[in-house]
Amino acid sequence: MEICRSLPLDCLISIFSLLQDEDLIKASSVCKEWHHAAETPWLWRRMCLQKWSFCNVSQLLSNTGTHSWKNYYLRRAHLEVKMKSGRSCADYTCKSLRGHKGKVVGFAYLVGNDACSDVWKSTPVVCSASTDGTVKAWDIQKGFNLWSSPSQSPLQDIVVDPVQSVAVTSDITGTIKTWKGSTGEELASFESGFSKTTLLLVSNNCSSFVMVGTILGSLVVLTCPTLSEVSRHVVCDSFSLNLLLSSLDKKWILSASKENIDLSPKVFYSESVCDPVEDEDTVCQSLPVTGCCAAVFLPSQPARVAVIHKDGLVNNSLSVFDLNIKESKNKKEPQAQQVASFQVEMSHHSDVILEARGSNTLLLTDGNHLKVYTLKGELVASFEDHIQPITSLCVDSFRVVTASRDLSLRVLTWRNDKDHGLMLESQYHLLGGSYTMSRGFTNVSCDYSSIVASVESVDGKDVLKAYTFDF
Repeated sequence: MEICRSLPLDCLISIFSLLQDEDLIKASSVCKEWHHAAETPWLWRRMCLQKWSFCNVSQLLSNTGTHSWKNYYLRRAHLEVKMKSGRSCADYTCKSLRGHKGKVVGFAYLVGNDACSDVWKSTPVVCSASTDGTVKAWDIQKGFNLWSSPSQSPLQDIVVDPVQSVAVTSDITGTIKTWKGSTGEELASFESGFSKTTLLLVSNNCSSFVMVGTILGSLVVLTCPTLSEVSRHVVCDSFSLNLLLSSLDKKWILSASKENIDLSPKVFYSESVCDPVEDEDTVCQSLPVTGCCAAVFLPSQPARVAVIHKDGLVNNSLSVFDLNIKESKNKKEPQAQQVASFQVEMSHHSDVILEARGSNTLLLTDGNHLKVYTLKGELVASFEDHIQPITSLCVDSFRVVTASRDLSLRVLTWRNDKDHGLMLESQYHLLGGSYTMSRGFTNVSCDYSSIVASVESVDGKDVLKAYTFDF
């Protein structure tokens, strides 16, 4: 002990870098010299980046007057322990968000905490849309309604732009509207002329755009929040364009119809539809598969897209493509190179959900099953935690949450195994209420410290359930 106390500060820091967080805290209470060494920001910064390679260093350093690397590590580690154990009352609080008088058709985080930000700073706000014709904003921690829009025609979709604090909705008459996130004030309106639309929000080069998929197969691009038409493109004539996705870097847009097994999904280079150049062709490419029922862009490789599609009349396949642009002197030509393809056994082709983690892990739902595949087609895990079909799936770097008609959410967490790599472990259920009052969960979404899900009510007045994990 005396030898260690007499060591220079640099030597102590080097030794302490071998310790885990609990041992480092114990060492800091031994003496003044050890405390000084154990409080070195470099040690805690190193542990943060080893445990969470995705933490936002610049965000944390901008707040060094308020929070230290040590405080960040301890608070975030404590939060993850609670999110992994899921003990009612001890680890989280549950709020029922009531007020809609119809079916909740969608909801999204207008303000949320993510793993790259100051996770103890923001108060999550969720916006929801309903067939009762209203948009509502909710403080999910306190469980109360912040604002509600005037009633209008029944709504059918909602997306949000967190950067500009704007919510975007579509109704059954084809009217697209934008709403100010802080007050609920209507900002703009656009008449699409279509009775059914699908919305996607894309931010590109400091500007935001609303992608509108129409019932007749067109893709309409609007500015956000002003809703001025930028461009219009036919994707699948006479069939509903009901699958719209963007890559994480917003450079690619995938569009598809799930109504016809003979149609191919099409990818657009977003710059060409958001900022079109006169007399230049739209940069797009049809993928060499048909019968697309689900797709996802892989988070760690934004130009990599996975698609579940028909392979003949009976079989289903999962194919993965890398997208790139080949530029010549006067033209940009998109290319899609297949990097993987394998058959997947599914009993519910139309209801499958596909999500991804990293660059090599794919998750899909089939009825009440959750299956985890590698990019090579290896089935590494299969879970049957629900007794009724899974209706929604949320995936992030820490956990997976499934929602089901059995009125439960299942929380699973990721773990790195030294022998088997990335593993998914099933942890606990979150319950949604009474079967006499509800027909099950219909959708789920998460930020880093909370989970929100919609419950279909027997009386037609759907409810949101918000589970907030305490720091």
